[in-house]
Amino acid sequence: MIKIKAPHEIEAMRGAGQITAAVFERLAEAIQPGVTTAELDDIAARFIRSNNASCSFWHYNGYPAHICTSVNGQVVHGIPSKQVILREGDIVSVDIGVCYRGYHGDSARTFPVGQISPEAARLIRVTEESFYEGLRQAHTGNRVFDIGAAIQSYVEKNGYSVVRSLVGHGVGSSLHEDPEVPNFGTKGRGARLMAGMTLAIEPMVNQGTYHVNTLSDNWTVVTADGKLSAHYEHSVLIRDGEAEILTTC
Repeated sequence: MIKIKAPHEIEAMRGAGQITAAVFERLAEAIQPGVTTAELDDIAARFIRSNNASCSFWHYNGYPAHICTSVNGQVVHGIPSKQVILREGDIVSVDIGVCYRGYHGDSARTFPVGQISPEAARLIRVTEESFYEGLRQAHTGNRVFDIGAAIQSYVEKNGYSVVRSLVGHGVGSSLHEDPEVPNFGTKGRGARLMAGMTLAIEPMVNQGTYHVNTLSDNWTVVTADGKLSAHYEHSVLIRDGEAEILTTC
């Protein structure tokens, strides 16, 4: 069931989103060669808790960390570890969920580690741009698949592929709510967008094939061909006009 949020719920989600965005500001300073993904997890967890909020991902369906850190060919759900040391030229996708006053903010970005290749930088840029292509379709009167169709068209026009087995979602008092928000599909299909809906739109874009595999930890999703992947996500509020990004300062 799709939930339409009341004004007090939206205000709580803005609070969660502001904390989420502030975590990214701190991690952007910390992400550099030689840092472990466990250190990033610790920075995020301490900051979130210091703001009277909690980490949405901590023990969610058994997930063993506070944030997700996915390096290079890892698409999503990479588990932070002391053994994973970021190297010059890597890219790392960081996915963060914050629960504040009972409501969630969910957001992801892909960061360069030191100097990266032009190819990796272009992948990050196109992934972010594809989010905004989808965002332009996220308003009342349109349908859910209008978002995904716009993302898919932009990504494929730039020579990349969108992951099909993982999608965006509604977000609110639960981390994952209806409806699913695919990053692909046929325009004009899916649930009609209504004011007060809150969605996590999150293109996951691969350099090569859209096929993915899950590692033996049962969490980390990787590209099937070993090529790079990037991720960009915001929680947004559907309105009559342009959608409002909630996970921003």
